[in-house]
This record gives sequence, structure tokens and C-alpha cells, in this order.
Amino acid sequence: MPRFSVIVPAYKVQAYLSECLDSVLSQSYPDLELIAVDDCSPDACGAIIDEYAARDARVRPVHLAENRGLGRARNAGMAEASGDYLVFLDSDDTLTPDALRAIADRIKESGEPDVLVYDYARTYWDGRAVRNQVAAPLTEQGPAPFRLQDRPGLLRVLMVAWNKAYRREFVEERGFAFPPGYYEDTPWTFPVLMTAESIATLDRVCVHYRQRRQGNILGTTSTRHFDLFDQYDRVFAYVEDHPELARWRPELFRRMIDHYATVFTRRDRLPRGSHGEFLRRARAHYRRYRTPGTRMRRRNVLVRFGLHRTFRAFQVVSAARRRTFKAAVKLARAVRTGVLRLHYRIQLRLPVRADRAVFTSGAGRGHGGDPGALEEAFRTHAPHIRTAWIARPEHQHTVPPGPRRLRPGTVAYWTALARAKYLVTDDVLDPDLRKRPGQVLVQTRQGTPLKHMGLDLQERPAAARDTDFDRLLRGVDQWDVVLSGNRHSTLTWERVFPGRYRTLEYGAPRNDVFQRATSADVARLRGLLGIPEGAVAILYAPTFRDHQRTQHPLLDLERIARRLGPRFVILARPHPVHGGPLGTGGRIIDVGNHPSVQSLCLASDVLLTDYSSLMFDYANLDRPIVVHTGDWEAYRAARGTYFDLHASPPGAVARSEDELIDIFATGHWRGSRSAQLRAAFRQRFCPYDDGRAAERVVRHVVRGATGLPPVVPLEERRPAPSACAWSPLTTATVPRPSGSRPVTERR
Repeated sequence: MPRFSVIVPAYKVQAYLSECLDSVLSQSYPDLELIAVDDCSPDACGAIIDEYAARDARVRPVHLAENRGLGRARNAGMAEASGDYLVFLDSDDTLTPDALRAIADRIKESGEPDVLVYDYARTYWDGRAVRNQVAAPLTEQGPAPFRLQDRPGLLRVLMVAWNKAYRREFVEERGFAFPPGYYEDTPWTFPVLMTAESIATLDRVCVHYRQRRQGNILGTTSTRHFDLFDQYDRVFAYVEDHPELARWRPELFRRMIDHYATVFTRRDRLPRGSHGEFLRRARAHYRRYRTPGTRMRRRNVLVRFGLHRTFRAFQVVSAARRRTFKAAVKLARAVRTGVLRLHYRIQLRLPVRADRAVFTSGAGRGHGGDPGALEEAFRTHAPHIRTAWIARPEHQHTVPPGPRRLRPGTVAYWTALARAKYLVTDDVLDPDLRKRPGQVLVQTRQGTPLKHMGLDLQERPAAARDTDFDRLLRGVDQWDVVLSGNRHSTLTWERVFPGRYRTLEYGAPRNDVFQRATSADVARLRGLLGIPEGAVAILYAPTFRDHQRTQHPLLDLERIARRLGPRFVILARPHPVHGGPLGTGGRIIDVGNHPSVQSLCLASDVLLTDYSSLMFDYANLDRPIVVHTGDWEAYRAARGTYFDLHASPPGAVARSEDELIDIFATGHWRGSRSAQLRAAFRQRFCPYDDGRAAERVVRHVVRGATGLPPVVPLEERRPAPSACAWSPLTTATVPRPSGSRPVTERR
């Protein structure tokens, strides 16, 4: 008896069926049977199912003699099922990696519930993946299992069969089955949830719900959408047969009317000329199942009164109002832009204020990076200068007390750009900036370059995209000072950003905090992040792939955490372009929204990255660094790199996920060879990061080049505080993962 019976009905999905079946058979939890039902499909679905059955004994093919529809095909699959739990999966959708293992673990820890509800994400043909927007009821906080009355919000989660696992004995005892017709999930899901004695939830995306461009049943214009009325008749008939469920009638009534309104207002569902009949039947159901005192949404009034023509007139009026509003907004924006431009031109004619400095990082992101460190240094070493920080509204909360907060596009913003003497940024300050005589623009850049930058991108179209290189060079001509942390950066910047600026090879101000932090600071940061005492914290920070339209994770963090065991936790920090968490749950802590990457570095014990410039900063801590180079050739071909990371790595190098796991499992990540590589890397790229880089920059820019603090040699600097109580291996050799190649060092 397998743990799971995964039931996949197939009809006219030959292009997607293999991906669906592969997503099941490749699960890390193999205790399953896959019941693939060929619903007399006219394409190659049946042949594909038979091919999979011949290759894998877990696949049980079922061929129906005639097409019965999705619901009855699922019933045919249930009749063959022998697993403890039933899992339904539509044949154009897929299970996410390790989904069944997560479901099995949650079922076990919640006491074998009748139903387990898990989350999903919609995946689009252009590669986008959008998680369910109504996932709040799936939180795992609170007692489990529970009954529906304890969490009635579950009825607002998408009412489908494929986002739940069902205990087979419970389904058989209650005699649940799918009816024929469209919307067959409705009279299945409502009764199942209302009847279940025990329910649990799993706050994890387990299904990728494919949004097809064409061919989706619910997106097909057809009179079959009238089946919805029969399905809700079945729901209320079930409630009438089970008087103990009468308490759910108000909520079911609300869901029914809202469902009718949704189908009615979607342009792609009901055929032309059928809307009136649909609304008449909806009105009849309103009267039949109405529960007095039930509060309704405003748009559902049309169902109550059957106001078909009134609703259409309302739509026309609403469309006209929207067009008028958009035109008014457009006009207001144009007027505002004109007024701001006039204001900026006036401010440009007024004197420059020598006691003003403006800072920003990442084109309006929060306080941090080199500009953030310099802003603090200005207040410390040049207190007569008043500072201001430019941040978009969503990042204003990151600005500490002290600097004035500015929002892009405001009157105060343009006044500051026009009249502040010092302008500090690590990106483009503003495309419309007109730098005046007497202003000093300090460009800090965003780390030591490994990948190609500036003019070198002219030969890299995948990375350059729509870069206007003439405009880029006009911006470079405004730079007065460029910061550099090492000789490699200096030579690179002066070649790829040619200009008349001065290069200050003083170190990276953002890394000063590594020399100032104490052990108490590190302990406090680890506590705030929830890192267990004595655990080894791996900071995972991948970079952006220019050659990929969508940024899919290259590492399965849940598998890595499971293989490494409870001693390790992973701080997952996606690149800002990635747009979503890299992993959730267990020993994976999502730190994507943490405002300070330097704090994350201090709290961690080891950095795991691929080609991120964060490795150059992290090397200052003299803590282990592991580099994953699984797609090195593709990345190097698309983006270009300034040196071979395999030849001069900052630590152990893994070329695959399995090799990466071996590096951590065997201790190679902190071995003597890794320490030697890290020392050479620090010597090359961190010669000036002694904790006083920001002070040197401020004294040079504000007070001239005299009286600068001398650079403390690397070997004389105090060691950075350790994150936890591990100590490097003292053995001369470390077991090397099987199949790995020796790492060589090029000096």
C-alpha cells in the first residue's frame, strides 16, 4: 500500500502530459502510485501514458472506452487507488520539487488528518510564477488538526480538488465522488471540507497551476458554463441531507452568488446572447437558497434583481468614467512635471550650498551600501554638512534618524539636486540631472567587478539589453570621484567608464562595519534572525542571470538543508531582480527583505554564492566562502567575466548540487586548503578595507588630500568577530567529494 495515490486524468494535453508525469515520478518521496487516466483522448495522451507505465512500475494506466469528462475520469482513477492519501493533479499542471515529501511530513506531524490543504502558484507562458494571493488561511500557526469551524477562511481559498490531499478511507466512508459537467470541483470540495473531522494546512507551494494561452476549459466560451447551476444544486442538496451542516448555508450562499457574478462578468465565458438567460437562472437560485441577513458584495446586486440591461449600462458608464479619470490624471501629471522642471531651472540659478550633501543607493532603494556608510561618515567627520537621503516611498523606513528624507520627484528632491554641493550615489542619480560647477559627484559603484560592466557590455547583448551607451558616457562625464577597493577595480573602472574623474583607491566604505562590529553585535543579529544557538548559518546569495528571462533557482535549498541535517540553517537572500523567496520552511530563513546585507554577513558563518560581488566583501570577515559554478560556462559566455573564478576562487568550488552537499558534509568548506585560497583572495581584493575607508573618503573629498588615516596592513588588522563556536579543521587534508577536480590557485 503506497502512501500516495496521485491521480492524473488526461484529455487533449499531449504537449504538457510528460512534464506533469515527470514532476510526480521525480519526487524525492518515492512511496507513491501514479494513476494516469486516459479519458479517451484523441491525441497521443494514451500512448504517452503507456510509455511511462512501461518504464516505471509505479505508473498504473487506465484507459476509458469513451470520454467521460474530468470529474468521472477522476472517479475512475479513485476506483483503482490503493494509497493512504489521494492527490489529484491536472495533466497540464506540475508538482513542485519535494512537494510530496513536504506533504507527507505535514500529514505525519498533524496526526493523519482527513484533509490537508496546501498552496499553489499560477505559472504563465512567459515564465512568470505568481503565488496564490489568498494564502493567509494556510498558515501553519495554531493547533492542528482542526475542523472547518475553527478556520472558516479556508472556504475562501480556491475551491479546487488539486490543492488538497485526502485520506482515502475518509473519502470512501463518506462516498464522495465527482459529478459530471464543468465546475465539478465545487460539489466535491465544499462537502469534503464541511464534513472532515480533521483538517490541516501546509503553507508551501506544492502545485504549479499552468495558465495556458488557449485551451483552458474555464477560458472557453461555451454554454457548458451553465453547468455551474447544477453543481450548486448538488452542494445545497448535500447540506439538506446533512442538517448538522446547516450553519454553512450563509457562507455557501455568498460563495455561490459571487461565483455567478464572476462567470457573468468574464467576457470569455458566456456566448453572445446567453447572458440574459444566465442571469435569470442566477436570480432563481438567489431566491431559492437565500439566507436572510446575509451581507452581499455590491456587484452581486445584479444577481439578486436580474438587472442585465442595467448592469450593461453601468459597465458603459463605468468605462467612460475610467477613461475620463485617466485623461485627467494624465493631464495633472503633465502639469506637475512642467511645474517641477520650471522649479528645477530656477533652483539651478541659485547659489550652491557648501553645507549640503545628498545620498542615494540603488536608484532609490533603502539606506545602505557605500553611500550609506559615507552618509554616516559625513555626519561624524564633517558635522557641519547637513545630509539628505533619497529613497522611494516603500524604502523610507530604512533611513535612520539624522539625514533628511527625500522622495524622488518632489520639490524638495529637485531643490537638493540643484543646490547641494556633494552628490553621492552608487547608481544613476537621476537621468535629468544637470550637474553644475561647484558640485562634487561621488560615484561609489556597487562592489568589485567580476562580471563585465560599462563599455564591455557592448559585446554582450544579453546583458546590455537596451543600454544607451552614449547616455551612459554622458553620465560618466558628470563624475568627479570614483571609489575603488583594490587595484583590479581601479583598472577596470577607468577602462570601461572612461572619464576625467579621480579614482580614490581607499577601500569600500560599506565594509567598515566588519572591523567595528563586536561579538555582542554578532550575537544580537543572530538572535534577531532566529538562528538557533550553535547552528552553522549559511548565507546563500546568488546573482542575476542576464541570459535567462525568468530567474529560476539553481539550487534546491530544501534538499540541501535536509541532506545537511539540523546543524545547518540557510539564510536565503535572492537577488533584488529575482523577486521571490528561494525556499521556505524548516531550516531555511528568507532574508530577502532584510535591509542590510552587511548584517547578514556578520550573522552568518559561511557564504554560499555563485558569481555575486558579495564574495569580495565577505572575504573581509575571513570566514569560509563556497562558490557554486554549475552554469559557469553559460554565465561567462552571456555576461563575460574579468578573471577565471575556478583559477582564483575565494574558497571551495562546487560544480554541482551533489558536490556542494559533499563539501559541507565532509568539512571541506572550512578546511586548510579553503583557508589558503581565502587568504590569497583577501590579499588581492581587500588591501584597504581596514575599517576607515569612509573616513579617508570624507577627509579627501571635504577637506582635501591631507591628513588621511594610514591603511592598516592586512596582517595587522584585528580578526572579525566569529559568528558561532566552530573552529577550522586543523588537518592538512580534507576528504574530497567524489568526482570533484582539484582546485588550483593562480597568483
